[in-house]
Amino acid sequence: MKNQIRILIAHLFLISLTAALAQEVHPDGRYAKAEIIQKKADGFKGIWYMNQPSNDEYVYKYSGGLAVYPANHRPFAIYAKAVDKTFFCFGGTDDNNSTLLHNVSYFDHKTGKLANPVILLDKKTTDAHDNPVISIDDQGYIWIFSTSHGTSRPSYIHKSKKPYDIEGFETIDATEIVGGQEKPFNNFSYFQVYPIKGKGFIALFTKYNKAGQRVIGYNTTKDGVRWNEWKVLAHIQSGHYQVSAESNGKVGVAFDYHPDGKGLNYRTNLQYLETSDFGETWHNAQLEPAQLPLTSTQNIALVRDYASEKLNCYLLDITFDKSGKPAILVISSKGYEAGPGNDPREWTLYRFRKNGWENHVVTTSDSNYDMGSIYVESDKVLKVIGPTVDGPQAYNPGGEVAMWLSKDGGKTWKKEKQMTQNSTMNHSYVRKPSNASPDFYGIWADGHGRKPSESNLYFTNEKGDVYKLPRNSTDAMITPELVK
Repeated sequence: MKNQIRILIAHLFLISLTAALAQEVHPDGRYAKAEIIQKKADGFKGIWYMNQPSNDEYVYKYSGGLAVYPANHRPFAIYAKAVDKTFFCFGGTDDNNSTLLHNVSYFDHKTGKLANPVILLDKKTTDAHDNPVISIDDQGYIWIFSTSHGTSRPSYIHKSKKPYDIEGFETIDATEIVGGQEKPFNNFSYFQVYPIKGKGFIALFTKYNKAGQRVIGYNTTKDGVRWNEWKVLAHIQSGHYQVSAESNGKVGVAFDYHPDGKGLNYRTNLQYLETSDFGETWHNAQLEPAQLPLTSTQNIALVRDYASEKLNCYLLDITFDKSGKPAILVISSKGYEAGPGNDPREWTLYRFRKNGWENHVVTTSDSNYDMGSIYVESDKVLKVIGPTVDGPQAYNPGGEVAMWLSKDGGKTWKKEKQMTQNSTMNHSYVRKPSNASPDFYGIWADGHGRKPSESNLYFTNEKGDVYKLPRNSTDAMITPELVK
């Protein structure tokens, strides 16, 4: 009994320590300023993070190895055909999980090896909401956007000194137009950024208003340095989450909303808008024009009214099919709390077809935060890769990763392959690279669902073979470990 009490006290200490580190502040009350590092790492170490202790057997609302979290950050990886490399970034850490380190690396498709990451930035927090995202411009320069979680910590932008090269980065002192004046562009949350050939970048991201509500919008820039004025897409009741995708200059965004008076853990409804002219105009999938911002729950973007069904909606992924039509993957459930009480948690795929939106259930899993990705390989052949099989920490985020296959356009699904098994920790947040190449088809991390742990990173090829990114190595180029 005494040993159990000591273990419980130690565990509670780790929880409080992790929470304190996530909110590290100076003695005068200011949040710690990030530190530029720019040095080689010694392998791939992912950040472990938790959110909201739940005071039950599941310990947290969600937790685990969250190096490529959340779903609202994108992309984490991009295939560059010009050099046959997949460049990627992730939230890393040190051996003690004491801080969030922004890591940049690449997979060389010619050699099958990975670059030992460059540690670009110490974000001075352990909050995985501050994970970076990556982009590559028309000239091949690599951009890293270091996000923030709300307004307490600043955001940063860095650009590689050479095209397709991760050895050195320069800090970009970006500006945006606010009220007709040029102001520092140094705070953005849930950043999603896409280069549009010949035009620059368009980015969708969240700004927090004075009430703490998440307002979604977008901005554009020709050069990544001078940004235009942020424009609001939607502000319905208490705000939103959004996920987006880009294809041939078209950007599509799926978003939910937070009902007033229920708190930010409640999210519902599925809505969709798109632009094909760099954000000048927006319309729904039926090409009906949208008058922005949307402010009503009943609007032209509405795909499904989950609120009327008293269901939560969790946005996982979005992509376009070969004809440029959207495909959206979500999880629905009866509530935000972990555990069997909110089953079934249905993975549902929405596709826009000639006669409107179609939806079909892919599978079910045991957590609202079991995030996976959708792959449209042809009009008929689709795949979903994600942690849909119960893992060692049941009802915590993640589990064992599986590949699901549909050969009839998404109407029916079967489990094609279980890609991980007999794991000691849950695998979570399977992310698809932009322009994904068959050799590097998805990336994710593992971590313990109920206590702080080490976190390892993995990637898969198109066939579902899984490779572990070595945690410790001093080699410049590292050979991944095939997981058998």
